Amino acid sequence: MSERGPAPGDLALIEALVNTLDIEAGADALDTEDGRTRFGITQITQGETEAARELRESLRATLLAHAGHPAHQNVTPLGELLARAPLLIELDARDGSARLTPADANPLLSRVAAAIAGSLVAGTWPRLKACEAPTCHWAYYDRSPAGRGRWCSMAVCGSRAKMRRYRAK
Repeated sequence: MSERGPAPGDLALIEALVNTLDIEAGADALDTEDGRTRFGITQITQGETEAARELRESLRATLLAHAGHPAHQNVTPLGELLARAPLLIELDARDGSARLTPADANPLLSRVAAAIAGSLVAGTWPRLKACEAPTCHWAYYDRSPAGRGRWCSMAVCGSRAKMRRYRAK
């Protein structure tokens, strides 16, 4: 869907997770072993697959909000899910460097929580958005100077939306 490059740093994990569902085609990569393995999810139970989908849709709703669009469905608030993945600050005694480490056994949720925390510090979190096209909602990183991107791709979703508006006139 997107002609844009991947999101920077750890935001690429979130972008890739949200984009495991192709709404237009109805294909869900979390249904396949290869799709789950991309996120370190192996030997997954049905409950864990559902938890990953719940996380994905909560992230999608947040990314739609970043772009100023209403959520496409009722989802568990992202903050509620992230509260289940506390992070610890680990300090290196030798050089004083610090890093976030998961305090939880849910590896995917913990990795997402750490990625969001890191992007909040970097100021990049609000630039990760979801396409406004109802048949798309693909995640993309908005690199536009003003940060007002609305579509994952001007060539596809943006063009379709502009054509619909033109025809409606």
